[in-house]
Amino acid sequence: MTTRPADSETQPELTWAANAWRYALCLVFSVAVWQTVAAAEWRDSRPTFFLEVVLGVAAFVLVHFRRRAPVQVALAVAAMSALSGLAAGPATLAAVSVATRREPREVVLVGVVNFLAAQTWTSLAPIEDNDYLVTTLVNLTVNAGMMGWGLYIGSRRELLWSLRSRAERAETEQELRLAQARSTERARIAREMHDVLAHRITQVSMQAGALAFRDDLDRERLREGLGQIQAQANDALHELRDVLGVLREDDPGPGTARPQPTYDDIVALVAEARALGLEVDWSDSVDATVPVPPATGRTLYRIVQEGITNVRKHAPGSEVEIRSTGDPRAGITVVLANPMGDRGTGAPGAGLGLVGLRERAELRGGRLDQRTEGSRFVLEAWLPWSA
Repeated sequence: MTTRPADSETQPELTWAANAWRYALCLVFSVAVWQTVAAAEWRDSRPTFFLEVVLGVAAFVLVHFRRRAPVQVALAVAAMSALSGLAAGPATLAAVSVATRREPREVVLVGVVNFLAAQTWTSLAPIEDNDYLVTTLVNLTVNAGMMGWGLYIGSRRELLWSLRSRAERAETEQELRLAQARSTERARIAREMHDVLAHRITQVSMQAGALAFRDDLDRERLREGLGQIQAQANDALHELRDVLGVLREDDPGPGTARPQPTYDDIVALVAEARALGLEVDWSDSVDATVPVPPATGRTLYRIVQEGITNVRKHAPGSEVEIRSTGDPRAGITVVLANPMGDRGTGAPGAGLGLVGLRERAELRGGRLDQRTEGSRFVLEAWLPWSA
């Protein structure tokens, strides 16, 4: 059920200028009606003349309060118009004001009372050649016209109110959508920053710790180790710049972000881990006849990357087994398994890596589980092929 607006929501503000032109039209209408009998009343019945003037002035004053009590004021002014032609203008204004409310019972009541008042005045007034049938038709037409005009004005006001309300709701909904989009983007950037940086920073931490632990390295090997740390730090810096590049929406320059990793980049990731001393046993049984979709491949890359990072943090020196299987019909499953470590590297971690990976997998319609099998930690992820 549609809720109709309150009168205060649809009625225009009555400024000085708005009141002025309304009263001017009322005065013109009142004079046009009363001038037909004014001369005769002045000549033949002075009391009636002054009664019309007094009631007419009172009607002009009373109609000013029509918005406070629309029906009551309209009925009172209509009663005045039964004895005063000068009250015809205010009676018309009050009746139109009631009609704009578009309440059927009020419209019928005020319309009938105004018609009867007009009939009374035309019967009592000294109008020359007063044809009762013609007068009745004129009064009926005028009253029907003014009530119809009020209904039209009220309908138009409600239409404008409805359009304005829809525009305001659309603007509010747009702001909510933008806020939700910003929140989603912040969450995405946070996950991306963690996935990208945790891997690189762990490598830097491990290599720096190894150099600090060993005191048997000659100058050349020490320089080589420091160079590897510098290279890993530079890679971390570049990848951080790539992630934060999405925030630079107003930058008119060319984009600097490198392509996002895909499933095929896991080969390079494993090779890099092996080059840095991690034992990786990787078996890839994914259907190679159909390319893995980019979104799915990127999520799998991040899962493998986080798994390697966790092995370095919590089980340094262990061997990690990575098994990937799947096809377009069954989806892709990746399993990472490594012995449970009894000592970590001391690299700090917030414990949010697996939480972020689980969110990534669920957003792609997949799942991510972690469990222990004896003394081994197992991380298993499944994603639909076209995630």
